[in-house]
Amino acid sequence: MKVILSLTIIFTAIALTSTNTPCDHGALDIPDKWIDMVDSCYDQMKNQVQEELKASIQYLAMGAHFSKDTVNRPGFAKFFFNSASEERQHALKLISYLLMRGKLTTVSDLIKKNIVPKITIWHDGLRALKDALELEGNVTQKIQNVIKVCETPLRADEKKFNDYHLVDYLTGEFLEEQYKGQQELAGKVSNLEKMKLTHKQLGEFMFDKKLLEE
Repeated sequence: MKVILSLTIIFTAIALTSTNTPCDHGALDIPDKWIDMVDSCYDQMKNQVQEELKASIQYLAMGAHFSKDTVNRPGFAKFFFNSASEERQHALKLISYLLMRGKLTTVSDLIKKNIVPKITIWHDGLRALKDALELEGNVTQKIQNVIKVCETPLRADEKKFNDYHLVDYLTGEFLEEQYKGQQELAGKVSNLEKMKLTHKQLGEFMFDKKLLEE
């Protein structure tokens, strides 16, 4: 709830900056030399916000699926709902960073289309965990692409710019968490596969109880 409230406040603040209000004094003479993020890097960051939100929506779909009375896997539901919250938090961090750098001025730069989950039904928990691991791998690759562009911009007029601060931020704040998360997911896939081989359907039930206790 705190994350949703924070996102609402930030989006509202951004939206207000792009509308005419009674206290609008017109264009202000504020030096902009400090706003030094190049456009190609900024475009990649905007795309990454979308990727984090997409991942959040996909995890919400997973949590909703395992919450259904016909499925009834509360442990899996808890795990995926928590994952959705983490992805929303990642999006919020990226938005806050862009605001700090002075590059983001309107929310329309970020939210341009509705986001819908690619999958809404899973045969079992194992398939969902494997999909989650693949999803995290894709997000990690996208972050690596952002880093690559911000280290060496794609456009000829930006070639000499290397955004050291952003690259360090993404590497330390995001990539380490991604790699640890992927390892944990891979471990869960491995454990569940072993439990299902030994205990069949009871294995998933037991694994769900374990997730619920975490």
